[in-house]
Amino acid sequence: MADLTELRDLVVQGAEQLGVPAVSVGLLVDGEEHYVSHGVTSVENPLPVDDHTLFHIGSTTKTFTATLVMRLVEQGRIDLDASVRMYLPEFRVKDEDVSACVTVRQTLNHTAGWDGDFFLDTGQGDDALERYVAAMASLDQTSEFGGDASYNNASFSVAGRIVEVVTGGTFEQAMQELVLEPIGMHETFSFLRDVITRRFVVGHRREGDATVVARPYDMSRGNGPAGDLISTAPDQIRYARFHLGDGDGILTPETMRLMQTPSSSFSGGGHVGLAWMLSDHEGVRFVAHGGTTIGQQSTFEMAPERGYALTILSNAHHASVLNGEIAKWVHATCLGIVEREPEPIDVDAKTLASYAGTYERPEIFASVAVEDVGLVMTVGYTDEGREQVLKELGTLVPLPDPFRIVIVGPDEYYAIEGDYRGLRGKFLRDADGHITSVDLGGRIANRAD
Repeated sequence: MADLTELRDLVVQGAEQLGVPAVSVGLLVDGEEHYVSHGVTSVENPLPVDDHTLFHIGSTTKTFTATLVMRLVEQGRIDLDASVRMYLPEFRVKDEDVSACVTVRQTLNHTAGWDGDFFLDTGQGDDALERYVAAMASLDQTSEFGGDASYNNASFSVAGRIVEVVTGGTFEQAMQELVLEPIGMHETFSFLRDVITRRFVVGHRREGDATVVARPYDMSRGNGPAGDLISTAPDQIRYARFHLGDGDGILTPETMRLMQTPSSSFSGGGHVGLAWMLSDHEGVRFVAHGGTTIGQQSTFEMAPERGYALTILSNAHHASVLNGEIAKWVHATCLGIVEREPEPIDVDAKTLASYAGTYERPEIFASVAVEDVGLVMTVGYTDEGREQVLKELGTLVPLPDPFRIVIVGPDEYYAIEGDYRGLRGKFLRDADGHITSVDLGGRIANRAD
């Protein structure tokens, strides 16, 4: 194991250069745990961050939701391949065939196909999930049902509501009793009332050249199963040890393997297990997830064959580049994996022009243009998305400045600058060879022009 002084220097220098107020890193390698924490909880009310400071983990929560569902599967209370309507008879989205056929498994592997970025404040009462799922009746299909994976937050709220119905309690109560307590995660919480008595960070965003506090802090309870958990680096490593092990009598080894086995695939590359994102680098299988909340970023990954795990928690919306640089250093130093940017390939002018256009999801659009520097992608809010975000959050979550992309394989692109640097995706064609949509880092956006 290399001297962690270099890692600490990377964390400190990177955070200061990028204006990231705080970072907390947990690393498991060769059976030993290592921690590096730096910075302050808030630029307005700064307190020093330590290893036990709480951060939002965002969408890594989805893997906890899947773990909870699998506990109930093993207890015979949920059937993965049963229809959602077996548990939620009134469930529906706009497409009746999808409503009737979608299975529990499909809520966990991103193949349901309906609009997954549906953020709706249904209050903080115990009926928040029930009300959220009822409101999903308005959702259109944005990708093929049962086809390639398209990242779907809303489907995890469906899974969470199923948990409530079969357990007779709230989702958060089931999470506490069936996952957090058995694993021994005593620094992981769902509710602000539990967080407020401990040291926690707040999120931040850029405002010109300044880094300012991002508001609001909390998320809607209706979206909780997709991203509400707040945790520490040591608790995340404890969670990693659980999923790297044999289930500790909480889940069977067979279930642990099933969760980490490909169940669906993204058109842009990579696979999905049950919530887990799966990829291979130089022969090493990575089992991972990450999260973005209001002004916070998290990274979580494991390499089961190497007994390795890494978590990076940071409190700035623009910290994804820093998280990526830290992960690259750890990969090279601890796993011997040197990550190189893919090489651009030569593409003729006609093919480049075929990618140009506007691609839309209900909440955001991506515009691709051919410029002197090559392809430039601009991501923005649709009118519907702007209205929804302002209604839910009271402020717009910053989107990246226009950034350059290069073609690195047949219809495959790679972002080479900005906050989205490292983003991979693919332009998708129909049977006649026409570009119909684009994979935006796991979300399908359809051509609008």
